[in-house]
Amino acid sequence: MYAHGPLRVSTLVTGPVQENAVLVWGPEGQGFLIDPGDDAGQVLAWVRALEVQVQAILLTHAHFDHIGAVQPVREALSVPVYLHADGLDLYAQGAQSAARWNLPFVQPDAPEHGIVQGQTFVAGGLTLTARELPGHAPGHVVLLASTGAEGFVVAGDTLFQGSVGRTDLPGGNHDLLLAGIRQELLTLPDDTVVYPGHGGPTSVGRERGSNPYLR
Repeated sequence: MYAHGPLRVSTLVTGPVQENAVLVWGPEGQGFLIDPGDDAGQVLAWVRALEVQVQAILLTHAHFDHIGAVQPVREALSVPVYLHADGLDLYAQGAQSAARWNLPFVQPDAPEHGIVQGQTFVAGGLTLTARELPGHAPGHVVLLASTGAEGFVVAGDTLFQGSVGRTDLPGGNHDLLLAGIRQELLTLPDDTVVYPGHGGPTSVGRERGSNPYLR
């Protein structure tokens, strides 16, 4: 678990692709579940152990490894799902995409709501702001929290420790991804912590200074 002032962040590695589900909450215990990718039973046990009152499931993008636990988790928690409209086609192809890897997959029902640039999600003392950052996948967003002294961003598959999201999948665009990272992430303060969709956390300053893809 990570602390950012009054806010808390916890990550859980899920599924064979080792995707990070992310749980973010404020001092009242209310929060959001981001990208529940697989292992629904473990996700639910994790949420309950931390006693977080999940208000919604937010999806950074719709690749199958980020949405595999959506249906059972949304049903168990009775919460809506949010996804950018440009990701709906990819979302609908989740089972087909997983089948290419011979992986089991429960195709989730359609999201209840969309996400647009600048949209805010509020749960008690927690506010997350969406920033559109396509390039890895259509409709990809990142979710930014600012606590005044120290902010953080849930970055999905855009920026990693020493790397960036792959762009060789359908809908990928390397130049668009790099432009989006520079505009939406590298403009943040250096101490902004980045929670990626795979691997451990990093910071904007670290990636600005040493990421070979951003030189």
